[in-house]
Amino acid sequence: MLKKTLLALSCITIAVSTCAKEITIPTARGEVTLAAPPAKIAVFDTGSLDTLQALGVKVDGAADVAKLLPYLKPTLDSAKNVGTIFEPNLEALNELKPDLIIVGTRTAKKFDDVSAIAKTIDLTDNGNKLVESGIQRIDSFGRLFDKQAAADKLKGELETLLKDTKAAVKDKGNGLIILVNGGKISAFGSGYRLSFIHDELGVPMADPSIKGTGHGQPASFEFIEKTNPDWLFVLDRISAIGEEGKTAKEVLDNELVRRTKAWKNGNVVYLSSASYLAPGGAEQLKTDLNAIKTAFEKK
Repeated sequence: MLKKTLLALSCITIAVSTCAKEITIPTARGEVTLAAPPAKIAVFDTGSLDTLQALGVKVDGAADVAKLLPYLKPTLDSAKNVGTIFEPNLEALNELKPDLIIVGTRTAKKFDDVSAIAKTIDLTDNGNKLVESGIQRIDSFGRLFDKQAAADKLKGELETLLKDTKAAVKDKGNGLIILVNGGKISAFGSGYRLSFIHDELGVPMADPSIKGTGHGQPASFEFIEKTNPDWLFVLDRISAIGEEGKTAKEVLDNELVRRTKAWKNGNVVYLSSASYLAPGGAEQLKTDLNAIKTAFEKK
């Protein structure tokens, strides 16, 4: 009887070990090997939340971003609130007992704090290769969460959209990327997450001297007029974070900006709030690539 029991237990152990998988994925801190699929996850990186929702992956705990990113509400409604994108609630995380915690961009600084609770990965996006980084993340999640078929379909859609958008913008002029924050304006060059417009789509920079820094290079209406871009790509930070104030369109509608080729020809593309709050997410990439493609195809 004892031999039969031991044999049965041995078979169960073998079966479990056979089912268990280890998946190696790229992260902002190098390659990491994880047990797949993780049973319970907590997610602070909003770009990852976006992609997980697109793949139909259940999220058990998440940063509270429902008001800022209402399109993520279906996923957030069933997830435990474990803090904000800046400050994880360590007590709530401990109560959740996740197998995996995903941080990135704004929460990457809290990596050490949350990694004391559970295995943690940093999926901060690759700044100058946002689309490529986003597609890579789809592939990683597909393998990690047994969603390979859905991931392959989503990757194919984005790769086709990227190709079509590159074709649409080709030889149709240069561009200037700006962030409008109330009365303040910043310009962005190559090497930052918004620079996928230059670095991956191939829109030439209207002013190649602009530096690609995280917060952008301080700019003015006079700078925009002098640069005189063929296209303006605008991110409205006030609207993105839900603060009161003039919209970017209202701020830019002035005598100096109206003199530019971009404004005169109606070549102003407004990027989504998600491009600021959930960069590299599958839906964010689809939304902004489609907006750019549609605008250029009209010309």
